[in-house]
Amino acid sequence: MKTFVKIGRSFLSLYFLITLTFIVASWLLDEVWNSYMEQDIESYTGYKTMLHAIGDYVTNHPQEEWQQVVENAAIRYHLPLSLVKIADIESQGIAGERRLLGAGNTYVYIEKDTVSLHHLIAGSEFVITLGPTEMPTRPRAETMVRVLVLIALAVMILVWLWPISRDLHALRKVTKEFGTEHFDVRAQKPKSIMMAGLVHGFNAMAERIKDLVDAHKELTTAMSHELRTPLARSKFALQMLSHASEETKRQKYVKQICGDINELESLVNELLEYASLEDDKPKLNFGEHNLDDIISRQIGLVGGQCVQVSYNAPDIPVIADCDRLYIERALSNYISNAIKYGDGLVVISCETTEQDCVIKVEDNGNGVDTCIENTLFDAFSRADDSRNKETGGFGLGLAIVKRVLEWHGGRVYTEKSRLGGACFVMQWPIKGQ
Repeated sequence: MKTFVKIGRSFLSLYFLITLTFIVASWLLDEVWNSYMEQDIESYTGYKTMLHAIGDYVTNHPQEEWQQVVENAAIRYHLPLSLVKIADIESQGIAGERRLLGAGNTYVYIEKDTVSLHHLIAGSEFVITLGPTEMPTRPRAETMVRVLVLIALAVMILVWLWPISRDLHALRKVTKEFGTEHFDVRAQKPKSIMMAGLVHGFNAMAERIKDLVDAHKELTTAMSHELRTPLARSKFALQMLSHASEETKRQKYVKQICGDINELESLVNELLEYASLEDDKPKLNFGEHNLDDIISRQIGLVGGQCVQVSYNAPDIPVIADCDRLYIERALSNYISNAIKYGDGLVVISCETTEQDCVIKVEDNGNGVDTCIENTLFDAFSRADDSRNKETGGFGLGLAIVKRVLEWHGGRVYTEKSRLGGACFVMQWPIKGQ
């Protein structure tokens, strides 16, 4: 009941506002009509001039012919004209008729829905009368039609506004709940089509905010864990260093502390790089580049390592629209990942589909467990024991690849490698966005 009252208040305020607008508009139309009517009655579309003309024409004839002249004019102009004496008009109860006729020679008399015009022939007791005739006013049937139209509009507004008002109340309730950090709440499907866009926009915004909050929590938790481990080792090494008397042990602990510091520095640098990609989309310099050149260059950079990296080049070189700098960074992360978790063999291939270009990086390691495939490209995500922290890295390399491919309108995913390990794939439109 309380909810209904809240919805009813907002609905009634909006409903009465729109209905009042229609009423005011109707009233203004009536005012304009009445103003036009008053002006029309005063002039009465030139009938005064006509009566003056007929009066002047009558005076050019003998008085005994006036009646015939007026009757002929009535027939000719199809008007209800007649010649009467002022005494006859006064006997009909029109007060002050003689004074008004004497003052202006023509008098307009309105009674209910009829109007009559009386013109006094100068120097006589005779009056040329036009009417009574119907006054030019809005017919009753049209008035009733207008009332019915207004009622129909009011009903239509009622049917239209009630679902909107109810959806707005529901959305306001969800928004308030979302503001109290209940990030899982979503607005229900609206009853009104007009609210669909607003509800869809809110749900999309809520989903994005939830993802950002979850990512922030995950990042904070992961950073705490990553920082705690080398700091704890350094703290322990410092304590042991203060009690070590032998130079060999002292050098061992100093080396351990230096390694932990280097690890912290690498973590900070990788975090800064990932944060720079997360904050905002940079300005990409798209251009047509030969993927053979990009892949060959990356293979050359890792040529000194004790691992076999080969490239299965396509028969026809693949020319793709991309930002070369970021695609090279993404490919470098893929290759580094394959070298770390593979068993000495990495194979890179490049191919095209109808609209996309595809680069695959395969290794002969232990592969990726299916239970973590959905989170493999998330920040600080690591695979099973075969891909653990001992191999190096902080779980940000693949997250960076995912971000780069999103900028290119593409996607990243994994497949089963023909070498028995993992196959990491990057795919994006060959013609660009």
